[in-house]
This record gives sequence, structure tokens and C-alpha cells, in this order.
Amino acid sequence: MDFSLGHFPVDLVLLALVAAFLVLRLRSVLGKRVGIQPVQVQLQVRPDAAPRVVEGKPEQAEAAAEFDIPAPGTRVGTLLADIRQKDPSFTPQQFLNGAQTAFAQVVGAYAQGNLNVLKTYLTPAVFSAFEAGITARTNAEETQRTDVKAIRSLAIEDVRLTPMEAGTAAAIDVRIVSDQISLVLNKEGQPVTGTDAVTEFSDLWTFERLLDVNGSTWRLAAARSA
Repeated sequence: MDFSLGHFPVDLVLLALVAAFLVLRLRSVLGKRVGIQPVQVQLQVRPDAAPRVVEGKPEQAEAAAEFDIPAPGTRVGTLLADIRQKDPSFTPQQFLNGAQTAFAQVVGAYAQGNLNVLKTYLTPAVFSAFEAGITARTNAEETQRTDVKAIRSLAIEDVRLTPMEAGTAAAIDVRIVSDQISLVLNKEGQPVTGTDAVTEFSDLWTFERLLDVNGSTWRLAAARSA
């Protein structure tokens, strides 16, 4: 085999080097973060939670949350199909979209002390608990800071259907994994609980509604760390 440079395409090599240089320059410009940054919301519902601090996580554009929906042949999947039989407009995907919206709205409303928004998303019993938490925080002259950096995933964990006089009560448990900065500050602005480090939270939220009843909507009936 001839290894001489007599027929070697030197001009093509030079063009390739120039092209590689241009690609690297473009990547250095286009690789920077642009667009809408994550919305800042506030919350500190569970002082007993033990979340995991996310160390050294690189900055990146927020990805869409992953949805975990049980397969149709499973027990939970069959119950989801039962809900759809009673309410043809119901789909698990649409439900999780609504749960994701509710999570962001409730987190922000709790931190801001917005009782009007909380009334829209919570059952009366849960609303009373949240209202008591806001009142206690106000009396202690504390403020809440929670920045939701990302909602990573929502998974339907369980479904329960209970016949009642007014209709069938449906309850759906959803595990929500998110990255947050969450802490409570005293009147001097010093941290009381929580941390300003990005932390992974895993919550189990239960949504309930009465099927077969016009105007009934999904509302948060329970929330705890999981």
C-alpha cells in the first residue's frame, strides 16, 4: 500500500479542520441556557420530611416530567378503566397533567398564604390544615421560601373506588418527585428549617372526587412525604 502524499486529499483535510473549528465556535454560543427560567414558588408543608440534597447537579434546561401510568392489565390499571367508564372524559395522562398543575399552584399558594387559591384545589379538611399552618407561620413572623427547580416525575400509585349515596368516591394516589430549594425564615431573615441547597423531595398526594356528580372536580385530600 502506497503511504506517500502524492494522492492524499490535503485540501479536504484543511476544509475538515475549518469546519470543526466553526462547529466548536457555534457550540460555545448555542450551548448557553436561554429561554424561560423555572418559576419560583414557595412551600414548607412538612417539617418532618427527610429529603435528599442533590449535590453537584449540573445546570440544564428543565425537562418534561415523566408520567408513570399502570398498565391496563394490572389492578390499578383496571380501576383507572372503571373510572373512565363512569366518566368518558377521564384519561390517566390528562389526570396527571392536572395533578402537575395542582402541585405547582398549591405549593405557591401555601407559601404566599393565598387561601383563595388553596380553596380551589383542596378538600375542606386539608384546607383547614393548610390554613392553620399559614396562621402559625404568620403568628411566628416567619416567611416561606421554596423554589421549585423541576418536577421530575408523577406516578399513579393506587386507586380506590368507594360507593356512596351521592355517587362513587374515587381516590388516586400520586407520587410526585421534584427538585426544590425550601426553607422557612424568621423575622430577621435567618433560616429556621430547611436548606438553600437544591433538594429532591418525594411526596405522595391523594386526589379525590365524586364520580356521577355534575361539577365535581379532583381535589387534594391528603399530602405527605414518601
